[in-house]
Amino acid sequence: MPLSLDDVTRIAQLARLEIDDAQARQVLSELQAIFALIEQLQSIDTRGVEPMSHAQDVSQRLREDQVTEADHHELFQRLAPQVQGGLYLVPKVIE
Repeated sequence: MPLSLDDVTRIAQLARLEIDDAQARQVLSELQAIFALIEQLQSIDTRGVEPMSHAQDVSQRLREDQVTEADHHELFQRLAPQVQGGLYLVPKVIE
């Protein structure tokens, strides 16, 4: 999609950016370079290429799933202003 200087000025106006003609020409040049790179990337045949979650073959170190803290549920419930059935009661905020 070809981009014109008018397009750049219109986009700047919509974004509430104040740019002069020299800046608009520079932005136009940069955007055209970005679009050319995108076009180049889209032209590559990627059929048969498996998606990767990471660029390198790495795996995350995992730890044992163990409880490391004591259960303070009862203590916190005793400190709460209002509790019912193991749940904290809060004031109604939506009418």
